[in-house]
Amino acid sequence: MEEKSRIISEEKFKELYEAACSAAKNSYSPYSHFPVGVALLMEDGAIIKGANIENRSFGLTNCAERSAIFTAMSAGYRSFLALVIVTPVSDYPVGPCGACRQVLTEFAPGETPVWFGPKWENMVKTTLGELYPYDSLHELAT
Repeated sequence: MEEKSRIISEEKFKELYEAACSAAKNSYSPYSHFPVGVALLMEDGAIIKGANIENRSFGLTNCAERSAIFTAMSAGYRSFLALVIVTPVSDYPVGPCGACRQVLTEFAPGETPVWFGPKWENMVKTTLGELYPYDSLHELAT
């Protein structure tokens, strides 16, 4: 677990932010008009992006966070080091929903950094454990 807790530079977070902005442009959000983009930093340095994909039946909509996780897992990754979420049309930072928080904790420990917001200047900087406390999955495994 020591590798996961390594310090990630602000420059790397800026790169993730730019990747998440790019991903948000691929959002399919004709119903909510609320694009979301995500960038995951993988252990080998790769950046996996995801966007929200809506459906007229909102229950079938896939959030950007889960799109990114599912893409990464389908490519053979099993964990990630950091996550940036961009909501470019919101007036304030919007964090991941409960379903996404649960899925994210399946693949990263609580100390994993999560940054989210509409603009670089007002990103919230937190951790997965702060967003989803009392997740014992990784604590029990270590």
